[in-house]
Amino acid sequence: MAKKAKRSEVSGEPRHVLPLDDLILPEPEDLVASISEVASEPTTERPKQASFVVEEEHREFRIDLFLTLKIDGYSRVFLRRVIMENQVLVDGRPVKPAFRVYPGQKVEVLDLPPPPTDGPIAEAIPLEILYEDEAMVAINKPPGMVVHPAKGHWSGTLTAALAHHFQQLSDAGGPTRPGIVHRLDRETSGVILIAKTNEVHFKLCAQFEAREVQKTYVTIVSGNLDRDRDRITHSIGHHPYQREKMAIRNHHPSAKPAETLFEVVKRFPGYAWLNVYPKTGRTHQIRVHLAHIGCPVLCDRLYAGHSQITRGQLQRRSALGLPPREVDTEVLLDRQALHAACIEFSHPKTGKPLSISAPLPADMQRVLDALESPD
Repeated sequence: MAKKAKRSEVSGEPRHVLPLDDLILPEPEDLVASISEVASEPTTERPKQASFVVEEEHREFRIDLFLTLKIDGYSRVFLRRVIMENQVLVDGRPVKPAFRVYPGQKVEVLDLPPPPTDGPIAEAIPLEILYEDEAMVAINKPPGMVVHPAKGHWSGTLTAALAHHFQQLSDAGGPTRPGIVHRLDRETSGVILIAKTNEVHFKLCAQFEAREVQKTYVTIVSGNLDRDRDRITHSIGHHPYQREKMAIRNHHPSAKPAETLFEVVKRFPGYAWLNVYPKTGRTHQIRVHLAHIGCPVLCDRLYAGHSQITRGQLQRRSALGLPPREVDTEVLLDRQALHAACIEFSHPKTGKPLSISAPLPADMQRVLDALESPD
C-alpha cells in the first residue's frame, strides 16, 4: 500500500498554463481500449443493474459521459457499447450515446457486463508520493520512467507501478492508462497528477482545457542568453526529415502556434538555470523553442546533439587550457535536464487551490553544484 502522503501548501495567484498536448483527454476517439476487448470474468463483484437520478451539476451531459462519471471501472468506449445495445434507459426509453441528460431524469442500466481486465500488469516499483487523498494522487516521476505502455516499453511503466500501489484508479483514459490525466516525456522528471475516479479525471481535464492549471518547469541549458526573461512564439510542427523530432515550422500549414515563457534563475559561464512556463502544449515545445534560440536543454539527445556530460566537459576545462583530472571523467547527467517542478490547480472536489512541488532530482543538482564550484 502506498505510504501516507503529505498535503502540499495552497498556492497564491496562478501564473502559467499547462501544456494541453500532455493531457490524457477521455474522448472516445482517443481511448486505446477497443470495445471488443471484454474479459469473460470480472475482477470484482459489480451489480448488473444500476439506477441514477440526474443532478443539476450534470445538466446537458452526454449520457455516455454521465455514466462514465457514475460507474467506475468502465471506460467511456465500453459504456457506449452498452448504450448502443439499448441497455440504458432514460425515463424508461432507450437512448443514443450522444443523448444529453437533464436534472430529475432517471437513468437505468439494465445490464452491465463485466469490465475489461486487460490493464497494465502490476509491478512493485517504488513511487514517491507528493500528495494523496481520496480523490487523487500526485507522483514525483523519476527520469527514465515511461508513463504508460508503448512500443518497446511494456514493463517498468508508471501505470504498472500505480496498479501495484492503488486499488482504485480512473479508467476514463482507457484500460492501459489507469489514472493518467496528463503526460511527461520518458526522460523528464517531476510532478504528474493521477485521478482515482472517473469524475475526478474529467474535472481535472476540464481545468486543463480551460487553461486553469499552471505548471513550472526547471531546466539547465547550454549557451548564452542575451536577456533575463523572454517569450518565444514560433509555430511547431513535425520535422520534415526526422520522424522522431519536431521543428519550428512558421507558416507551414501543418504547424501549430506555440508560446513559451522563460526566466533566468542563475547564469554560469556557457550555461544557465531557467524556470520555464509553457502557455501552449505542443510536443517537445520547451526543447524545440530553447534549441531554436541557441540554448538547448542540456543533454537533450534530439535537440542538443549529446545525451550525457562529464564533469570535465561541463566545466570546460579543456577549452580553458586546464590540465585534466581523474574526476573529470565522471558523468554528471545522462538525460535531458528538464524537470516538472510545480503544478498549480484547484482541487477537483473541494475547489481549493493547490500547489504541489517536486524537489530537484539528484542528477540535475549535481550539475548545478559542479557549475557553482568549478574547482
